[in-house]
Amino acid sequence: MGKLHNLPVHLLLVIGSIAMLLPFYWMLSTSLKTPLEALRFPPTWIPFSLQFSNYAEVFRQIPLWRYLANTVFITFLTLMGILITGIPAAYAFARFHFPGREVLFMGFLALMMIPLPVYLVPSYMILFKLGWIDTYAAMIVPWIVNIFSIFLLRQHIKQLPQDLFDAARIDGCSNLWTLIRIVIPLCRAPIATITVFNAISSWNSFFWPLIVTNSDRIRPLQVGLAYFSREQSTNYTLLMAATTTAIIPLIVLFFAAQKQIIQSQARAGLKE
Repeated sequence: MGKLHNLPVHLLLVIGSIAMLLPFYWMLSTSLKTPLEALRFPPTWIPFSLQFSNYAEVFRQIPLWRYLANTVFITFLTLMGILITGIPAAYAFARFHFPGREVLFMGFLALMMIPLPVYLVPSYMILFKLGWIDTYAAMIVPWIVNIFSIFLLRQHIKQLPQDLFDAARIDGCSNLWTLIRIVIPLCRAPIATITVFNAISSWNSFFWPLIVTNSDRIRPLQVGLAYFSREQSTNYTLLMAATTTAIIPLIVLFFAAQKQIIQSQARAGLKE
């Protein structure tokens, strides 16, 4: 009876999963079709013949390797900046007591409510004065601090037992060594979650790089694909092949860190 009672819920979850996976399957299927078959009506769900040459054609028509290299470089440095600034900041907000701590933290959270268009023009003018337009620095430096990452890590650090910090202090550990030897190892799950979410955000970034880049030399993947899509607006097979190539690294990253993400979200529900 228990299994039958849960049957509607399981059916709903299966239907929802199919609905979410269907666009990805259609993208992959279209990328392996011929241009004529991609326009066929009624559409075919399984390609008549697999056209893997579409992927090779994409790399011939656009500098996709260059776009991928730029995106990996920007994502890696941005992520390193977020971790280097976010972990100490979260530790300070969680364990240090200093005047104005709560006010400052609330101010950080309030900044999350400000939409990008509000500070777009001032940010662009600052970068222009610095001479950073059309450089990697313009796509990396403004994003090396992530307030949500600080907030998430702070909540996890506050849940750590005070006895651990007392024992570290008795053993003569400085605040830096306590952070390295205790906090970071015990926060692997939230750090993995932050890594995945920020990597996805940086990898898919489009609006900001579109504004601050002019040359194809440093253009990241999403902006490069947008220009390619404008040129090949009716060649759906090549567009789908390029899009599939762009999301494969994100899928691999998500499945590699799936366990840590689940652990992080489960621990977030615990009381302090």
